[in-house]
Amino acid sequence: MLFITGVKGFIGKELIKHCEKNGIEYLGVDLPEVDIRKKEIADLIPEGADAIIHLAALSTDPLCKNNAFNCFDVNVMGTLNLIAVAEKRKVKQFIFASSEWVYDNCTEKEVKTEESVINIANHKSEYALSKLVSEANLRQKYQYGFCSVTILRFGIIYGPRKEGGSAVESLFNAVKERNEIEVGSLRTGRHFIHVSDIVAGIIKSIGLDGFNIVNLGGDKLITLSEIIETSKRILNRNPKIVETDPQNPSVRRISNEKAKKLLSWKPEINLEQGLKSL
Repeated sequence: MLFITGVKGFIGKELIKHCEKNGIEYLGVDLPEVDIRKKEIADLIPEGADAIIHLAALSTDPLCKNNAFNCFDVNVMGTLNLIAVAEKRKVKQFIFASSEWVYDNCTEKEVKTEESVINIANHKSEYALSKLVSEANLRQKYQYGFCSVTILRFGIIYGPRKEGGSAVESLFNAVKERNEIEVGSLRTGRHFIHVSDIVAGIIKSIGLDGFNIVNLGGDKLITLSEIIETSKRILNRNPKIVETDPQNPSVRRISNEKAKKLLSWKPEINLEQGLKSL
């Protein structure tokens, strides 16, 4: 039995679909049913549950920017509350949705791994800080005999959704709808990953023993240029592209080699397939 928080979010909905399709027993909650900061959530968690999959959060940088109190109240205090109730209910594993945002000082050439040293003083993102603090809290709790902990650092996720989204969705829609598109640098890139590959990684992590941090990201760096060119080909459109800051790309290279070895997982959906799913 899985206990999943944040089931009405983008990842949560996809995870629930997967569980229902594959006969995986779960209990899912979201904010309308219960607040992760409330002690009462313990009453909903089955005794000895196989895993808590904790997705609920203020889960984007814009939601957290200059909103530190709410960000930390939900993301840090909510997680601490879940840790306490997981211990009380003798849950076997705590799977925590973290993010590649936790990596600092990213450059065009350096590849970040789970062993990369992170200097918290370099972070200006409240969202990244909230994830890092929760990672540290889980690491400390594990040292006191807490259940197995799996921290999944998600790459930048894209896929079919009605609103919001990453640069992938926004650029695909811009190619579809506009005659001119403005970007900073076309060399800006991330290891974008389709939501269905993230769900597959979560499922593969269930039952992992001990304390583990694992990156779940795409196989290759995908630049804004690649997103635009692939979108143009799929949509048969050719808008004008205006680069406003070509010499200053923002790049995060994140290795997924540990996930491949430890979880026997790899991304299955390439950019073209992913864009067609939109």
